[in-house]
Amino acid sequence: MSIGQSIAKLPLFVILIGISAGAMLLPSIVALGQDDMPTSRVFFYSAILFFILAMLLGFVTTSSARVQTGWTQLITLLLAYLLLPLILAFPMDAAMEDARFFTCYIDMVSSLTTTGASFFDAERLSDPLVMWRATVAWFGGFLIWLSAIAILAPLNLGGYEVTSEAQVQGLQTRSAGQMRAALPEQRLVKHARRLTPTYIALTIILWVLLMITGSESLPALIHAMSTLSTSGISLNGQIGSVGAEAMVLIFFIFALSRRSFTHALNREYPRRMLKDREVRLALAAIVIVPALFFLRHWFGAVETETARFSDAVASLWGGIFTVASFLTTTGFVSQGWDAASQWSGIDAPGMVLIGLALMGGGVATTAGGVKLLRVYALYKHGLREVEKLIHPHSVAGAGRLGRRIRREGAYIAWVFFMLLTLSMALFMCLLAATGLDFETAMILTISALTTTGPLAAVGGKTAISFTGLNDLAKMLLAFAMIVGRMETLVLVALISPRFWRG
Repeated sequence: MSIGQSIAKLPLFVILIGISAGAMLLPSIVALGQDDMPTSRVFFYSAILFFILAMLLGFVTTSSARVQTGWTQLITLLLAYLLLPLILAFPMDAAMEDARFFTCYIDMVSSLTTTGASFFDAERLSDPLVMWRATVAWFGGFLIWLSAIAILAPLNLGGYEVTSEAQVQGLQTRSAGQMRAALPEQRLVKHARRLTPTYIALTIILWVLLMITGSESLPALIHAMSTLSTSGISLNGQIGSVGAEAMVLIFFIFALSRRSFTHALNREYPRRMLKDREVRLALAAIVIVPALFFLRHWFGAVETETARFSDAVASLWGGIFTVASFLTTTGFVSQGWDAASQWSGIDAPGMVLIGLALMGGGVATTAGGVKLLRVYALYKHGLREVEKLIHPHSVAGAGRLGRRIRREGAYIAWVFFMLLTLSMALFMCLLAATGLDFETAMILTISALTTTGPLAAVGGKTAISFTGLNDLAKMLLAFAMIVGRMETLVLVALISPRFWRG
């Protein structure tokens, strides 16, 4: 039996502990390069400790007979978001002076769910610690890629339920039959081998491109990891030059559609991407919203005779980049966004970003929110209903898949939207009970449920800090981040009678 086959037979949680231990070496190397020996030793010793723990747990669990199913892997994924941050917070707590383990745990939940919200003041986080947060978020992003394709897709969850043919015209049919026939651990190994080189290669390519545009090595690496994971974690709060922002904007495509990284890169790639429903909807938002901002800015500037072409271009670019960033729930803010928001004349331009974050990115990507495919299904259903009002006896085309999206897909998308709305109302009430006002509770709730941590800084008239919250509010937000990452529909599926009977 090979090493890969032996690892594949281990419980998923044990594998995650081993990967977490290996990830601790990266901030250790960064600290060593900056002559921060105490921090380097903390992460290095923590890596050894938890690697030994993973080996011991592996020896104990290998001999036991286990029957893995997609549902058991799903519950393991939920437990990973709850328990794995306890391990990830250990070196962070040991490396920081006067840090509370509780706050470190909440911060690691934020990173692992790719929310990116920091529960520490920026001056308290050294470069290795920021690198650790970005590494955890990068690892969390890959976990989402893998779990969405290998775990959620066979169960018709995570957005796949919109296009799956679980039931068409009363006939029960199977989707992805070969995936269902394979053992769950075999699916994990197969997709991990296929996605790991892609995820690493994309990160390295963006890292190199950012350095070419003038960014320093460490900030460029953190921004590359944060872009691929859509966590929005930054070392200095800014991407850098317009060229660096342009490179990041290109790589947002991997948060808009799963087909951007699951299909081969060939001459058909651009045409295939332009035909993708999610990409077309995202491009419409990225073009229309900044255009409306730009036109309002432009005419307002002309009226006051203060407009300059360079300012107009900077405003347009700031709108395009920031809109795309929050649509993918990354949360990077362009250098031109302040000028764009001031020129618009809108009292609360952050509300537009809140709507974009709620809309979210693509299915089976690292982005959060409602997801573009669900929004597309609701749009097509509404468009069809309007057509039926005009022509009641008309017959719509678009094929079997199009009819599936308009009917069952739109119904399930509406169910998910209502569950998300109820979750928002619940967490807003709970946060308000901790002493927060309505606007703050609303922005923090949406920030957590859409896994868009930077939204708290730009969503309202004034920036909202996570550091000033009490422990109960922090715990509620951490749970909301897990709910947003796992999605309410998945959690409902976990408590269904079918799951417990299985």
